[in-house]
Amino acid sequence: MKKICENAMKAEFPSLSQNEALARALASSFLMQLNPTVSELADIKCAVSEAVTNCTVHAYRDTVGTVIMTMKSYSDRSVRIEIKDRGCGIEDISTAMQPLFTTDRQGERSGLGFTVMESFCDKIRVTSKPKKGTKVTLIKNLSKLYAST
Repeated sequence: MKKICENAMKAEFPSLSQNEALARALASSFLMQLNPTVSELADIKCAVSEAVTNCTVHAYRDTVGTVIMTMKSYSDRSVRIEIKDRGCGIEDISTAMQPLFTTDRQGERSGLGFTVMESFCDKIRVTSKPKKGTKVTLIKNLSKLYAST
């Protein structure tokens, strides 16, 4: 059976740290129509927060840029969330996705962002071009709904 996109949304906001909470709230509000479990909702909010934090801390570094967030829900109860920036890009994605790797020059970041995203999602895909930006795609399959008797 072919999965059908049932709903979609797009938001753009500045890469300010306070907008990490906005991104979590947007994801939560969008997902409520699907009646996710508490843990599914928490997983997605955490993964979204990590992706947006990467834009804020790494993509735009010492400046403010735009974060583009799109969300789609499908007939098979899967959710696809894309967090995109037009920042510095990632030179070597496989290295960047290694646990404890960070480009944070102050040493305040643990380098676990991609690892956290992977642990809370069913699939994560990262595409990037140096000096053009990065797109992180998070895919989560929500549990099936059961009718109560």
